[in-house]
Amino acid sequence: MIPRYSRPEMVSIWSQEVKFRIWFEIEAHACDALAELGVIPKEAARTIWEKGGAATFDVERIDAIERETKHDVIAFLTHLAEFVGPDARFIHQGMTSSDVLDTCFNVQLVRAADLLLADLDALLAAIKRRALEHRDTVTIGRSHGIHAEPTTFGVKLAGFYAEFERARERLVAAREEVRTCAISGAIGSFANIDPRVEAHVADAMGLKPEPVSTQVIPRDRHAMFFATLGVIASSIERLATEVRHLQRTEVLEAEEYFSPGQKGSSAMPHKRNPVLSENLTGLARMVRSYALPAMENVALWHERDISHSSVERMIGPDATVTLDFALVRLTSVVERLVVYPERMLANLNKFKGLVHSQRVLLALTQAGVSREDAYRLVQRNAMKVWQDDADFLTELLGDAEVTAALDEASLREKFDLGYHTKHVQTIFERVFGAG
Repeated sequence: MIPRYSRPEMVSIWSQEVKFRIWFEIEAHACDALAELGVIPKEAARTIWEKGGAATFDVERIDAIERETKHDVIAFLTHLAEFVGPDARFIHQGMTSSDVLDTCFNVQLVRAADLLLADLDALLAAIKRRALEHRDTVTIGRSHGIHAEPTTFGVKLAGFYAEFERARERLVAAREEVRTCAISGAIGSFANIDPRVEAHVADAMGLKPEPVSTQVIPRDRHAMFFATLGVIASSIERLATEVRHLQRTEVLEAEEYFSPGQKGSSAMPHKRNPVLSENLTGLARMVRSYALPAMENVALWHERDISHSSVERMIGPDATVTLDFALVRLTSVVERLVVYPERMLANLNKFKGLVHSQRVLLALTQAGVSREDAYRLVQRNAMKVWQDDADFLTELLGDAEVTAALDEASLREKFDLGYHTKHVQTIFERVFGAG
């Protein structure tokens, strides 16, 4: 985790202190269940909660023990016993290390997902507000980076809103998929621990029992989780890329807020660069990169191996922390985005009516001209606009083959901008609902 791209609340989920506290809770809840089943004394379970619950786990002490034992869970249990005393012998009865590690990892992923969902909610609110603000702000739509037909900036933003709504739905599903618990012992057979212990721990930790855990929770669940984060990152990059294009000097239809005292370049004082959107593009690349090793973790050997462990120690914190930061940064970009409606309209008119070519094409076909001939006539006049800086309507009116099919009034009517925005409200109702 890079502090520059981290926020404290998400970082804390992955701290050693929080991890050891979760480990303790898993072990203590298991002891409660074992006590109810008569496997260990109830007094021992109470002592474990009282002494372990009041303990402040010493990360350096655990690390020192691990340097000798070469085993992180044993190091933790040894340190826990220093607080609990003789009743510590009842901790970890019938359990294996993966029961603790995997259950903890899923608890952390669920907590991280909750923060990410809150981030998405804030982003969605910001996009909706700006979309409603610019519902009727006419702008040019582009395909291949080239002027296509008119739309509104609000419709463009509504498309991003719908995309991030889908992202939220996917994350809710991914959170549910990874919300499982395994307290099933060596190779997951429950030979030395009752399945009711797993059910109790799962309920206490806000999880659900893993149907078949072998000795680890199946990693296809985690692959889907990190793949979902990668798709969300791709959506972040798509919106960031739109901002970057719109901020280009030749376009300048919108730009990131440039604060007083901000500097754009060490060499060129005039620069106002889309640095936040470019940063988001880079962060999105990193989040996507974590999805592949998560997928490669699925194919573990037999009932378990630990080739996934080193991967998850990295991608768990890094992917969630980075995406959390990126979502919050993107929300700020959207909220403070400076929009230039006049420049949008000026750019739309730059090619003097060319963007209405399809309407003329369709009108000619409806007037009885074949599609092939209609396309030839429209393109012939459109190319004069590209090459000679001509006015499209003027060229059409001067073309005898065109005016033979369409009179001047009919042609002029095809250059009405309102025609292209007449269904904006329908789109908005589909995205945001009626009202």
